[in-house]
Amino acid sequence: MASVTVAAASMLLSSGCRSFRLTVAARALGILPSSLNKNYRNHAPSRCYRSSHNCNTILAVETNSSTIDAANSTATSSSESYQNYDRLLPCPSYKTPPRIEHLVVSEEGSVLEFICKALDLPPLYVSDLIQFGAVHYALVCPKPPPNATEEQMRTFKEVTDPLVLRKRASIKGKTVREAQKTFRITSVDQLVEPGMYIRVHVHPKRFPRCYEIDWRSRIIAVAKSYVVLDKPAGTSVGGTSDNIEESCATFATRALGFTDPLMTTHQIDNCTEGCVVLARTKGYCSVFHGKIREKKVKKLYLALAASPLPTGIITHYMRPYNLAPRLISEDFIKGWHLCQLEVMECRKVPWPTTVIQGKYCVEDCGWPSQDYAYECTINLLTGRTHQIRTQFAAYKAPLIGDSMYMPAAIAEMANPGVNPFGKYKKEFSCESEKETAVMNWIAQHGKEPGVAIGLQACQISWDDDEHFYNAGSPWWSENA
Repeated sequence: MASVTVAAASMLLSSGCRSFRLTVAARALGILPSSLNKNYRNHAPSRCYRSSHNCNTILAVETNSSTIDAANSTATSSSESYQNYDRLLPCPSYKTPPRIEHLVVSEEGSVLEFICKALDLPPLYVSDLIQFGAVHYALVCPKPPPNATEEQMRTFKEVTDPLVLRKRASIKGKTVREAQKTFRITSVDQLVEPGMYIRVHVHPKRFPRCYEIDWRSRIIAVAKSYVVLDKPAGTSVGGTSDNIEESCATFATRALGFTDPLMTTHQIDNCTEGCVVLARTKGYCSVFHGKIREKKVKKLYLALAASPLPTGIITHYMRPYNLAPRLISEDFIKGWHLCQLEVMECRKVPWPTTVIQGKYCVEDCGWPSQDYAYECTINLLTGRTHQIRTQFAAYKAPLIGDSMYMPAAIAEMANPGVNPFGKYKKEFSCESEKETAVMNWIAQHGKEPGVAIGLQACQISWDDDEHFYNAGSPWWSENA
């Protein structure tokens, strides 16, 4: 069974953060490693799916990957000559570099056999990837980005030619756009057919903290239609695009001994702890989504800030890009999303000790004064991603441990004009100058925190407090 890496290099180039492995079929198409590496190295990183890595990280991934070396040195390989892959469990304590492979099927067969041969991976490892939800497919290959090579575009045009698509019974009655939608592969026995697109997250994002938690003790309430969980920091509520196994929903389901999986009704950041509601049925999942839309759900947060904030409502506008870091402005900008929160109380507390910070893997982001912190009670009026984190940082009161937004706040304190949307923003002579300033501002931000930051969803209620739940004490209360 052969494979064609049509989208592999092109999507890698587009994302700027994916490692690349050349397959035998790509060689057969004349996609040579020298030209691919040249294009890959010279391309500046642009937007990627969920996160971004700088160019040095990309090259480090490429250099350190034995799979790439093997791919570039051998034209063919036996299906038994696997690289250093074993099983996804137990969960490693270290992070592996991102690796995503984009493939197009050229022969009919099982997805397990196809991926094993295409990527030279052991069957048990591929089976684990499928169980983790790390393998996705589309009936028709999505269009490669504008920076794709001629070979990649030629292959894409071949497999999406109308005459070819007309012969495929599996897409009869579907538009090309509908057939290009991606779905998870859920079974190792699922059949694949020529022209089908496969995306394999060979190194899924891992959550080792899931295995350190007494999940039964984190259950706040069990009702007929839902479960309320006190989510630990460093975990994902419902999983990620490449890992639905190591999630709060999965581990809470097992802790309660349920046969039907719990479902996500809303999200809080991985680095945030506190109240989340998990639905026991699809029906209640829809009901709770409706309550959120109708603003019948009230959420209170505790935030541990590096500086004090005044009580009252804080208003910003967030750039409508689904990418981190999130950018906000105090001024109204057309098309940007309204962000509002109410600081109900702000009290002075001791800065967390190094012992407590070490226990919860809280990162020291270089804040100049670490004697006192400020615990704020927040009524979240709008629910934007990273909203509290960005709004507090804009007020020069970033959350403790927030390695993404605290460095930017420190940079703006040292150089007030560096933030193109800040209080002391500069006037720009043209759009290109402003875009350069925006990119420079994004570069001031750090990386996503590893485990915990000073943020807890401390209370959730809905239906006029008919359902009312509190989380336990926040991690920083161990100071007392």
